[in-house]
Amino acid sequence: MGGTRAAGSLPGVESTADLCRRELIANANPAANSTGEAAPYAAPIWAQTMRRITDYLVYDFLGGPRPWKLSWIINFQKAGTFVFLFALIAYYGNTSTNVWIYVAMQGSYGLVWILKDVAFPDPGWQRYVTIGGGINAFLGVLGWYWVFGWLLVSGVSQPDYPLPDYAWFCLCISLCIVGSVIMIAADAQKYFTLRLQRGLITDGMHRYVRHPNYLGEMMIYGSFAMMVWHWLPVVVLAWVWIGLFTVNMIMKESSMSRYPEWAAYKKRSWWLVPFVL
Repeated sequence: MGGTRAAGSLPGVESTADLCRRELIANANPAANSTGEAAPYAAPIWAQTMRRITDYLVYDFLGGPRPWKLSWIINFQKAGTFVFLFALIAYYGNTSTNVWIYVAMQGSYGLVWILKDVAFPDPGWQRYVTIGGGINAFLGVLGWYWVFGWLLVSGVSQPDYPLPDYAWFCLCISLCIVGSVIMIAADAQKYFTLRLQRGLITDGMHRYVRHPNYLGEMMIYGSFAMMVWHWLPVVVLAWVWIGLFTVNMIMKESSMSRYPEWAAYKKRSWWLVPFVL
Protein backbone atom coordinates (compact mmCIF):
# COMPACT_ATOMS: atom_id res chain seq x y z
CA MET A 1 0.00 0.00 0.00
CA GLY A 2 3.59 3.68 -0.84
CA GLY A 3 3.46 2.09 0.41
CA THR A 4 4.71 1.02 0.96
CA ARG A 5 5.27 -0.98 2.76
CA ALA A 6 4.17 -1.61 4.38
CA ALA A 7 3.92 -7.42 8.15
CA GLY A 8 0.63 -9.08 9.78
CA SER A 9 1.26 -6.20 10.26
CA LEU A 10 2.82 -4.71 7.17
CA PRO A 11 5.92 -5.88 5.27
CA GLY A 12 8.94 -6.62 7.36
CA VAL A 13 7.17 -5.66 10.61
CA GLU A 14 6.16 -8.06 13.35
CA SER A 15 2.65 -7.77 14.68
CA THR A 16 2.04 -6.64 18.24
CA ALA A 17 1.10 -10.19 19.16
CA ASP A 18 4.35 -11.54 17.69
CA LEU A 19 6.37 -8.98 19.65
CA CYS A 20 4.59 -9.89 22.88
CA ARG A 21 5.10 -13.63 22.29
CA ARG A 22 8.81 -13.12 21.59
CA GLU A 23 9.23 -11.08 24.77
CA LEU A 24 7.34 -13.61 26.90
CA ILE A 25 9.43 -16.49 25.54
CA ALA A 26 12.67 -14.62 26.14
CA ASN A 27 11.70 -13.76 29.72
CA ALA A 28 10.42 -17.23 30.52
CA ASN A 29 13.38 -19.05 28.96
CA PRO A 30 16.82 -17.45 29.29
CA ALA A 31 18.13 -19.89 26.69
CA ALA A 32 16.01 -18.08 24.14
CA ASN A 33 18.55 -15.27 24.34
CA SER A 34 21.54 -17.54 23.71
CA THR A 35 21.93 -16.03 20.24
CA GLY A 36 22.60 -12.67 21.82
CA GLU A 37 19.13 -11.27 21.17
CA ALA A 38 17.55 -9.21 23.91
CA ALA A 39 13.89 -8.61 24.59
CA PRO A 40 12.75 -5.70 22.38
CA TYR A 41 11.74 -2.44 23.95
CA ALA A 42 8.01 -1.85 23.97
CA ALA A 43 6.58 0.43 21.31
CA PRO A 44 4.44 3.35 22.54
CA ILE A 45 0.93 2.35 23.56
CA TRP A 46 -0.62 4.61 20.91
CA ALA A 47 1.37 2.85 18.16
CA GLN A 48 0.42 -0.60 19.46
CA THR A 49 -3.21 0.48 19.58
CA MET A 50 -3.11 1.85 16.04
CA ARG A 51 -1.52 -1.39 14.84
CA ARG A 52 -4.22 -3.52 16.48
CA ILE A 53 -6.96 -1.38 14.94
CA THR A 54 -5.52 -1.41 11.41
CA ASP A 55 -4.75 -5.14 11.64
CA TYR A 56 -8.36 -5.85 12.54
CA LEU A 57 -9.76 -3.57 9.85
CA VAL A 58 -7.57 -5.05 7.11
CA TYR A 59 -7.24 -8.70 8.08
CA ASP A 60 -10.20 -9.66 10.28
CA PHE A 61 -13.00 -7.12 9.78
CA LEU A 62 -16.45 -8.70 10.33
CA GLY A 63 -14.92 -12.20 10.45
CA GLY A 64 -16.09 -14.96 8.13
CA PRO A 65 -14.31 -16.62 5.21
CA ARG A 66 -10.92 -15.46 3.96
CA PRO A 67 -11.16 -15.85 0.18
CA TRP A 68 -8.23 -13.70 -0.92
CA LYS A 69 -4.70 -12.74 -0.05
CA LEU A 70 -4.00 -9.12 0.72
CA SER A 71 -1.40 -9.20 -2.09
CA TRP A 72 -4.14 -9.99 -4.63
CA ILE A 73 -6.08 -6.88 -3.64
CA ILE A 74 -2.97 -4.71 -3.77
CA ASN A 75 -1.94 -6.14 -7.15
CA PHE A 76 -5.43 -5.58 -8.55
CA GLN A 77 -5.09 -1.88 -7.83
CA LYS A 78 -1.51 -1.68 -9.09
CA ALA A 79 -2.10 -3.64 -12.29
CA GLY A 80 -5.38 -1.87 -12.96
CA THR A 81 -3.97 1.65 -12.77
CA PHE A 82 -3.09 1.96 -16.46
CA VAL A 83 -6.53 0.63 -17.45
CA PHE A 84 -8.33 2.95 -15.03
CA LEU A 85 -6.43 6.04 -16.14
CA PHE A 86 -6.84 5.30 -19.85
CA ALA A 87 -10.58 4.85 -19.26
CA LEU A 88 -10.67 8.27 -17.59
CA ILE A 89 -8.84 9.85 -20.54
CA ALA A 90 -11.31 8.28 -22.96
CA TYR A 91 -14.29 9.47 -20.91
CA TYR A 92 -13.13 13.04 -20.25
CA GLY A 93 -11.17 13.54 -23.46
CA ASN A 94 -8.32 15.16 -21.55
CA THR A 95 -5.02 14.63 -23.38
CA SER A 96 -2.97 17.43 -21.84
CA THR A 97 0.74 16.98 -21.28
CA ASN A 98 0.52 16.75 -17.51
CA VAL A 99 -2.13 14.04 -17.79
CA TRP A 100 0.06 11.87 -20.04
CA ILE A 101 3.04 12.35 -17.74
CA TYR A 102 0.93 11.42 -14.73
CA VAL A 103 -0.39 8.29 -16.46
CA ALA A 104 3.16 7.23 -17.31
CA MET A 105 4.33 7.79 -13.74
CA GLN A 106 1.57 6.05 -11.79
CA GLY A 107 0.86 3.39 -14.40
CA SER A 108 4.52 2.42 -14.71
CA TYR A 109 4.91 2.34 -10.96
CA GLY A 110 2.01 -0.12 -10.81
CA LEU A 111 3.78 -2.45 -13.25
CA VAL A 112 7.05 -2.09 -11.34
CA TRP A 113 5.20 -3.20 -8.20
CA ILE A 114 3.82 -6.26 -10.00
CA LEU A 115 7.29 -7.22 -11.23
CA LYS A 116 8.60 -6.82 -7.69
CA ASP A 117 5.85 -9.04 -6.31
CA VAL A 118 6.64 -11.74 -8.86
CA ALA A 119 10.42 -11.61 -8.32
CA PHE A 120 10.56 -11.19 -4.53
CA PRO A 121 7.10 -11.16 -2.92
CA ASP A 122 6.82 -9.61 0.51
CA PRO A 123 5.70 -12.24 3.05
CA GLY A 124 3.73 -9.57 4.88
CA TRP A 125 1.22 -9.36 2.03
CA GLN A 126 0.60 -13.10 1.72
CA ARG A 127 -1.95 -13.45 4.53
CA TYR A 128 -5.53 -14.30 3.63
CA VAL A 129 -8.02 -11.66 4.73
CA THR A 130 -11.75 -11.55 5.29
CA ILE A 131 -14.12 -10.13 2.68
CA GLY A 132 -14.69 -7.08 4.86
CA GLY A 133 -10.97 -6.67 5.42
CA GLY A 134 -10.24 -6.75 1.70
CA ILE A 135 -12.91 -4.15 1.00
CA ASN A 136 -11.51 -1.96 3.78
CA ALA A 137 -8.00 -2.20 2.36
CA PHE A 138 -9.22 -0.99 -1.02
CA LEU A 139 -11.63 1.70 0.15
CA GLY A 140 -9.45 2.91 3.02
CA VAL A 141 -6.16 3.28 1.15
CA LEU A 142 -5.70 1.73 -2.28
CA GLY A 143 -8.75 3.18 -4.00
CA TRP A 144 -7.79 6.70 -2.96
CA TYR A 145 -4.66 6.46 -5.09
CA TRP A 146 -6.91 6.20 -8.15
CA VAL A 147 -8.72 9.34 -6.99
CA PHE A 148 -5.47 11.25 -7.54
CA GLY A 149 -5.62 10.52 -11.26
CA TRP A 150 -9.33 11.26 -11.45
CA LEU A 151 -8.79 14.72 -9.98
CA LEU A 152 -6.29 15.55 -12.71
CA VAL A 153 -7.92 13.90 -15.71
CA SER A 154 -11.44 15.08 -14.89
CA GLY A 155 -10.30 18.68 -14.59
CA VAL A 156 -11.38 18.99 -10.97
CA SER A 157 -7.79 19.94 -10.32
CA GLN A 158 -6.46 22.78 -12.44
CA PRO A 159 -2.80 22.82 -11.37
CA ASP A 160 -1.00 26.13 -11.12
CA TYR A 161 2.47 24.80 -10.43
CA PRO A 162 4.94 26.94 -8.47
CA LEU A 163 7.59 26.42 -11.17
CA PRO A 164 7.42 26.49 -14.96
CA ASP A 165 5.75 23.33 -16.22
CA TYR A 166 8.90 21.83 -17.71
CA ALA A 167 10.82 22.29 -14.45
CA TRP A 168 7.98 20.92 -12.33
CA PHE A 169 7.54 17.89 -14.57
CA CYS A 170 11.28 17.22 -14.38
CA LEU A 171 11.16 17.39 -10.58
CA CYS A 172 8.15 15.07 -10.28
CA ILE A 173 9.48 12.49 -12.75
CA SER A 174 12.86 12.47 -11.01
CA LEU A 175 11.25 11.93 -7.59
CA CYS A 176 9.17 9.06 -8.97
CA ILE A 177 12.11 7.31 -10.64
CA VAL A 178 14.55 7.71 -7.76
CA GLY A 179 11.87 6.70 -5.25
CA SER A 180 11.11 3.55 -7.25
CA VAL A 181 14.78 2.59 -7.34
CA ILE A 182 15.16 3.13 -3.58
CA MET A 183 12.04 1.08 -2.80
CA ILE A 184 12.96 -1.79 -5.13
CA ALA A 185 16.59 -1.94 -4.00
CA ALA A 186 15.64 -1.86 -0.30
CA ASP A 187 12.96 -4.53 -0.63
CA ALA A 188 15.22 -6.75 -2.75
CA GLN A 189 18.06 -6.46 -0.26
CA LYS A 190 15.76 -7.34 2.63
CA TYR A 191 14.19 -10.28 0.80
CA PHE A 192 17.39 -11.96 -0.39
CA THR A 193 19.46 -11.18 2.72
CA LEU A 194 16.90 -12.65 5.09
CA ARG A 195 16.60 -15.76 2.93
CA LEU A 196 20.25 -16.49 3.67
CA GLN A 197 20.60 -15.21 7.22
CA ARG A 198 18.24 -13.78 9.77
CA GLY A 199 19.36 -10.69 11.61
CA LEU A 200 19.63 -6.95 11.56
CA ILE A 201 20.41 -5.47 8.13
CA THR A 202 22.79 -2.54 8.55
CA ASP A 203 24.51 -2.21 5.17
CA GLY A 204 23.58 -1.49 1.58
CA MET A 205 20.39 0.54 1.27
CA HIS A 206 19.95 0.33 5.06
CA ARG A 207 23.39 1.67 5.93
CA TYR A 208 22.39 5.27 6.53
CA VAL A 209 18.58 5.08 6.58
CA ARG A 210 16.70 2.53 8.68
CA HIS A 211 13.51 2.57 6.56
CA PRO A 212 14.56 3.14 2.93
CA ASN A 213 11.58 1.26 1.50
CA TYR A 214 9.18 3.70 3.16
CA LEU A 215 11.29 6.64 2.00
CA GLY A 216 11.05 5.36 -1.58
CA GLU A 217 7.28 4.96 -1.44
CA MET A 218 6.84 8.41 0.06
CA MET A 219 8.89 9.91 -2.76
CA ILE A 220 6.77 8.06 -5.33
CA TYR A 221 3.37 9.06 -3.97
CA GLY A 222 4.63 12.52 -3.13
CA SER A 223 5.50 12.96 -6.81
CA PHE A 224 1.94 11.93 -7.77
CA ALA A 225 0.48 14.48 -5.36
CA MET A 226 2.77 17.17 -6.76
CA MET A 227 1.58 16.44 -10.30
CA VAL A 228 -2.08 16.65 -9.25
CA TRP A 229 -1.49 19.76 -7.09
CA HIS A 230 -4.72 19.52 -5.11
CA TRP A 231 -5.44 19.45 -1.38
CA LEU A 232 -7.09 16.00 -1.35
CA PRO A 233 -3.96 13.94 -2.12
CA VAL A 234 -2.22 15.82 0.70
CA VAL A 235 -4.93 14.69 3.14
CA VAL A 236 -4.78 11.09 1.90
CA LEU A 237 -0.99 10.93 2.15
CA ALA A 238 -1.06 12.52 5.61
CA TRP A 239 -3.36 9.69 6.75
CA VAL A 240 -1.26 6.97 5.13
CA TRP A 241 2.12 8.34 6.18
CA ILE A 242 1.13 9.10 9.78
CA GLY A 243 -1.54 6.47 10.44
CA LEU A 244 0.18 3.57 8.67
CA PHE A 245 3.80 4.25 7.70
CA THR A 246 4.85 5.96 10.94
CA VAL A 247 3.21 3.28 13.07
CA ASN A 248 4.85 0.54 11.00
CA MET A 249 8.28 2.12 11.35
CA ILE A 250 7.87 2.52 15.11
CA MET A 251 6.79 -1.11 15.48
CA LYS A 252 9.64 -2.26 13.25
CA GLU A 253 12.18 -0.40 15.38
CA SER A 254 10.72 -2.01 18.47
CA SER A 255 11.30 -5.39 16.84
CA MET A 256 14.83 -4.54 15.66
CA SER A 257 15.84 -3.38 19.14
CA ARG A 258 16.23 -6.99 20.25
CA TYR A 259 19.52 -7.26 18.35
CA PRO A 260 22.70 -6.45 20.29
CA GLU A 261 24.02 -4.25 17.47
CA TRP A 262 20.83 -2.16 17.40
CA ALA A 263 22.04 0.66 19.67
CA ALA A 264 25.15 1.32 17.58
CA TYR A 265 23.21 1.06 14.32
CA LYS A 266 20.53 3.48 15.53
CA LYS A 267 23.15 5.96 16.67
CA ARG A 268 24.93 6.13 13.29
CA SER A 269 21.87 5.97 11.01
CA TRP A 270 18.87 8.16 10.22
CA TRP A 271 15.25 7.19 10.72
CA LEU A 272 14.01 8.20 7.27
CA VAL A 273 15.85 11.10 5.60
CA PRO A 274 19.65 11.50 5.91
CA PHE A 275 20.72 14.62 7.83
CA VAL A 276 17.06 15.62 8.34
CA LEU A 277 15.06 12.93 10.18
